[in-house]
Amino acid sequence: MKNQILMKKILMYAFIIVTCAMFFFPFYFLMVSVTNPSIDVTRGQLLPGSHFMENLRTVLNTTDIVNAIGNSSIVAIGQTFIAIFISSLAGYGFEVHPSKGKEIVYTLILGSMMIPFAALMVPLFRLFGMISNVAPSIGIDTLAGVMLPYFSTAFLIFFFRQNAKMFSKELLEAGRIDGLSEIGLFFRVFMPTMKTTYAAAGIVTFMNSWNNYLWPLVILQNPRNYTVPLVISALGSGYTPDYGAIMLAILITTIPTALIFFLLQKYFVAGMIGSIK
Repeated sequence: MKNQILMKKILMYAFIIVTCAMFFFPFYFLMVSVTNPSIDVTRGQLLPGSHFMENLRTVLNTTDIVNAIGNSSIVAIGQTFIAIFISSLAGYGFEVHPSKGKEIVYTLILGSMMIPFAALMVPLFRLFGMISNVAPSIGIDTLAGVMLPYFSTAFLIFFFRQNAKMFSKELLEAGRIDGLSEIGLFFRVFMPTMKTTYAAAGIVTFMNSWNNYLWPLVILQNPRNYTVPLVISALGSGYTPDYGAIMLAILITTIPTALIFFLLQKYFVAGMIGSIK
C-alpha cells in the first residue's frame, strides 16, 4: 500500500516537472537567444552567448522600438480604461435593469462574437476612410483609429454581466434608500465592490491591445505610428532575418505585459472565478 502511494506521488511530481519544463522552455530559449548571434539561434543553441550588446545595437539602430513602445502604451492604456468603463456600464445595465428588449440586444451582441475580425476589416477600413474625410484625427493612420473599434467588446460586456450576477442587490437597494441616483449607484457602489472584476478585465484588455497586430497593420501607414507588433514584424521581414535581434525585441516588449499580469495576478484569478460562477 505504501509503495503504491509512493509511486503515485512520484508519477504526480514527474508529471508536474515535465509540464513545468514544457511551459518554461520557450521562455528559457528566448532568454538564451538574446545573447546569441542569429546563426546560433537557428542552430538551436541552448547555452548563453556573448552577443547581447550586438543584438541590442541592431534593435536600436534598425528599428524605432522606443517610439513603438510609446505608441503601444498609449493605445493599450487608453483602450483599456475606455473599454472596461463602457463595457462595465453596459454589463451593469443588462443585469441590474433587465427587460425583454435588452435581452434581444444582448443576444445580438453575443452573436457578434462569432463573426471573425477578418470579415470586418474591409468594411471597417472603408468606414475609417470616410471618417478621415470628416475628422482626420481619429481616422486612418492615427492611434485613435487603432483604439476606436475596441472601445467596447462583446466579450467584456459578457464578462461584466456574468460578474454582475454575483453582485448583491441589497447594496443597490440600500443605496437607493440613501438617495443615490442610478449613475451614483454605478460609480459609488458597483465599481468599488467589483474591483477584482475590473482588474481581470484590465489585464485581458491590455494584453490583447498590446499584442494586436492585424488591425494596426491595416490602418497604420506612417512608420512613426507603428505599434510594437508591427516593428517586430518589420524586423523579421528581410531576406536574412537577425533572429537574435528579433528575440531581444520580443523580450523587451514582453516585459510590460508580464509586469502587469504578475502585479494583478491575484485580482485576475478572483475576477475570472467570479465570471465562471
